[in-house]
Amino acid sequence: MLPFIDLKSQQQRIKDDILAAINNVLEHGQYIMGREVFKLEEELSKFIGVKHAVSCSSGTDALLMALMALGIERGDAVFTTPFTFIATAEVISLLGAVPVFVDIDPDTFNIDPIKLEETINRTKKCLFKPKAVITVDLFGLPCDYDIINEIGKKYGLYVIEDAAQGFGGQYKGKYAGSLSPIACTSFFPAKPLGCYGDGGAIFLDDTPLHQKLLSIRIHGQGRDKYENVRIGINGRLDTVQAAILLEKLKIFSEELKLRDEVANKYSLRLKNIVKIPVIPDGYKSAWAQYSVLLEKGILRDKFQNHLKEKGIPTAIYYPIPLHLQKAFSYLSYKEGDFPLSEDISGKIVSLPMHPYLKDEDIDFVCGVIKKFFI
Repeated sequence: MLPFIDLKSQQQRIKDDILAAINNVLEHGQYIMGREVFKLEEELSKFIGVKHAVSCSSGTDALLMALMALGIERGDAVFTTPFTFIATAEVISLLGAVPVFVDIDPDTFNIDPIKLEETINRTKKCLFKPKAVITVDLFGLPCDYDIINEIGKKYGLYVIEDAAQGFGGQYKGKYAGSLSPIACTSFFPAKPLGCYGDGGAIFLDDTPLHQKLLSIRIHGQGRDKYENVRIGINGRLDTVQAAILLEKLKIFSEELKLRDEVANKYSLRLKNIVKIPVIPDGYKSAWAQYSVLLEKGILRDKFQNHLKEKGIPTAIYYPIPLHLQKAFSYLSYKEGDFPLSEDISGKIVSLPMHPYLKDEDIDFVCGVIKKFFI
């Protein structure tokens, strides 16, 4: 069977460098907050083009730490999309704030700026205090940040970029992670830049906020870990993971180009068969996923089984929008509240996607898909 995400080919390519990096950590023995952690933060901030990068234990903790640093608390309204992984809205609820969902753009599947402003105005009439927006760079494609950041300024809202899937993507020449005042990403193994466990990072230019995040990351420490000046978390990135990421970052730009080539080959072959991803002018996707839409009435299970029989894995991101998840039933949303998210969740299918997908494999996948529609 074809791998859905091929981490082995990448590992074989840089295996000696990875093993040497891990061995260096074993030699110096600084498994927590070792020098590789600080070197990684330096390299990440340089790559993204921001002053500060704060590494942490996961993409989820990156979002949580960002909200904590911004003072999000009980009763605050935080606007986000229902068409994403639960972590985006989960962290809002963990702080007692209220996730307020906004439907998506039908082409990019990212949060719709027009609907965002409409929802903000409606929410201002409620008991909740509008406080922040968490965008999601879905499948690797950044949101429309010129408009969203302007909306944030207009209504006095923090804009937090969830670039968990978007790291490496670009919007008008700027990298995801630098597109709002504070941004978060994930280094989960399946992400475009992934470690061999959990990991994440926060990006920003604000130096006082950076100092606050450093404190939050280690139990709200002050001068040292035994002086605690605020409530924080245990959010540190392991030194071994930082060492691995440093080696992977060296080939990341090349891998982004390879991902783009794979996506273009898919799109060229599938453009008249299924609805292919839309990449607006001035945008570049990191291609965390290559997702297509099936026409209404086509049985997705049957489509997936057809590919599975030929050894082609697929995935669905995401089968149930967040507003219909049991975990958020307390918000009292119902079916039909976000029709575009619901419609897309019923049609979307993700195909194998990674930098090392060969031309013959792309041809094979597309050929099998074409035969399904004959």
